[in-house]
Amino acid sequence: MSLFDHKLSDIQEMLHKKEISVHDLLDEAYKRIEEVDGEVQAFLTLDEENARARATELDELRGTEEGRGLLFGMPIGIKDNIVTKGVRTTAASQILDNLNDPLYDAHVVQKLNKEEAVSVGKLNMDEFAMGSSNENSSYAATRNPWNTDYVPGGSSGGSAAAVAAGEVPFSLGSDTGGSIRQPAAYCGVVGIKPTYGRVSRFGLIAFASSLDQIGPITRNVEDNAYVLEAIAGYDKMDSTSANVEVPKYTDALTGNVKGLKIAVPKEYLGEGVSEEVKAAVQQSLKVYEDMGATWEEVTLPHSKYALSTYYLLSSSEASANLARFDGVRYGRRSEKAESMIDMFKLSRSEGFGEEVKRRIMLGTFALSSGYYDAYYKKAQKARTLIKQDFEKVFADYDVIIGPTTPTPAFKVGEKTEDPLTMYANDILTIPVNLAGVPGISIPCGFSSQGLPIGLQIIGKHFDESTVYRTAHAYEQATDHHTHKPSLGGANE
Repeated sequence: MSLFDHKLSDIQEMLHKKEISVHDLLDEAYKRIEEVDGEVQAFLTLDEENARARATELDELRGTEEGRGLLFGMPIGIKDNIVTKGVRTTAASQILDNLNDPLYDAHVVQKLNKEEAVSVGKLNMDEFAMGSSNENSSYAATRNPWNTDYVPGGSSGGSAAAVAAGEVPFSLGSDTGGSIRQPAAYCGVVGIKPTYGRVSRFGLIAFASSLDQIGPITRNVEDNAYVLEAIAGYDKMDSTSANVEVPKYTDALTGNVKGLKIAVPKEYLGEGVSEEVKAAVQQSLKVYEDMGATWEEVTLPHSKYALSTYYLLSSSEASANLARFDGVRYGRRSEKAESMIDMFKLSRSEGFGEEVKRRIMLGTFALSSGYYDAYYKKAQKARTLIKQDFEKVFADYDVIIGPTTPTPAFKVGEKTEDPLTMYANDILTIPVNLAGVPGISIPCGFSSQGLPIGLQIIGKHFDESTVYRTAHAYEQATDHHTHKPSLGGANE
């Protein structure tokens, strides 16, 4: 049995009793990475030298249980668009291939260090977080540990795959339109997108600034609550950071959902959602009924505009955010350029991948004179309507529940030639980002091919506690989260 099969609280107790050391945990992580990462390809960069030095420091300072950080000694993987001081950070893009020594830590990394977690390395992703399958990385395509012929989801595919494969007990990802929840669903793990502003974006390489949010991916709900508690909180370096008190999320894990009012949008179980996924969600609702919760069908009428709204807004913001990568200040500079204009053109054309270029061009078009009102401004109005749909439902219900994704994971290469079909994989997660509310994905079953299916639980602004309570109660009543992949396709 792997040490990472234990809950974080159990590992902390073993550390306190000196049954294991921080070095033992790192041994577990790096041994597993050596065994399986050649097949999974979750990591882009390993930071073993610094991790070992940190482990020695923590083992020597073991201290009392009360004096330790919340994540004392716990190995963690960090998505490669979260800046880490002195550790290569590329956002899986060739344009940042030479960013080997960043000068500062992202706010979440500072908080992890304060809580005494140990970074194992940087995790693979879709380039600049643009993708739904992790096939857009300019370095390697991460594979799904349940069956390596299938994608792990994206853009945080490396973050989800590393946890599912047992390489680390938890990881950090970022979610712009479902990029934590969708890979969590595909890989059979737990992933939350917190309320926008709950976690600082300082040090997160921006894709779409009004949508991006960092969150944890773990094997179980309790661990997820611990990690979010560790990284959440106000940050003066982020103008969108919310100065809202961070509760002790683990206090919400009572297992009691009696009287909970659940809304189930009919749009989330409509056309395009596979029968296996619908059946798993319906069975999950039956579990909640048995625990004393009630559910009713509702409508989110403007969710049909979510996909087009999202791609217009996110691409517009990406067009502005990625303008800084021009070969002048940092990043790749083309050696073929003979003039300044050539340097701009060639550095960007050589450094960016096809999907990034596609979205930059779409965003630039939407922001251009003559088209701004017709596209970007109209998308902002649609976003407001989508947000208002959620507010109306939450006036009468505690949470919204539905599938995380329309289908289980698809095969590697199956949708790379059809960007529009690829985009549709996020159709159930995107509205949550547009509204800025929290959403979590937890395992709720398996397809006939043995691939995980995810259940999405959506909550009110800054009410992650209710989301966690709802997710934890379901987890305790089922055993889906106890299954783990055996590389090659079978599950245990």
